[in-house]
Amino acid sequence: MVEMSVAEEARAGRRQAVLLADLGPVAQLRAGNLARRLPQLLVGLVLYGVSLALMVRGSIGLAPWDVLHSGLIRHVPITLGQAVVVMSFVVLLLWIPLRETPGIGTIANAVVVGFSADGTLALLDPAHGFAARTALMAGGVLLCGLASALYIGAQLGRGPRDGLMTGLSRRTGWSLRLVRTGIEVAVVLVGLVLGGVLGVGTVVYALAIGPLTQLMLPWFIVDVEGVPS
Repeated sequence: MVEMSVAEEARAGRRQAVLLADLGPVAQLRAGNLARRLPQLLVGLVLYGVSLALMVRGSIGLAPWDVLHSGLIRHVPITLGQAVVVMSFVVLLLWIPLRETPGIGTIANAVVVGFSADGTLALLDPAHGFAARTALMAGGVLLCGLASALYIGAQLGRGPRDGLMTGLSRRTGWSLRLVRTGIEVAVVLVGLVLGGVLGVGTVVYALAIGPLTQLMLPWFIVDVEGVPS
């Protein structure tokens, strides 16, 4: 799952009309616009799970973290969505030594994405034929970019994997891009060892998700009190 690397790059380039805030959980609730921010967060996370399921049904490769999840379920009797939830909380344990602070969106991310993915997989049959599979894969990547922009723009906290990335970057002094690349290479390798699904879709996702999210992010950033525009 992506996102704060794109957000940081967008902020550095000052491409969005409103700056992204770095708020703790209490400040997030006090920042205003909750009537829009909370539904936007939920919609973004649900769509993120749907996008994951679309790529699974496309069967042309998964996003890097989902390569790991798909490998894990070959050895543990859980669903793909449950693997997403379990790994989210495992990653959150790594936040402790990094001194990252979870937000409302962090916990919601850890739970909602996985259940949304399982629900979509239960409703969506596997695609047949190259054209249909390609369409599902491409649709999954596009929808993931939109979903990422929605939930980041709600300004209610990083996702578990995003916080791992930003925390490691802060502690090591390495760039977000370098840390993100290192993490994703590592999870893909572990996923492959476990028998996870790697394919063209993995490459497409890796190349496209950053630009897509950065393009859409300014459309959905919600202004919050105390953050200059």
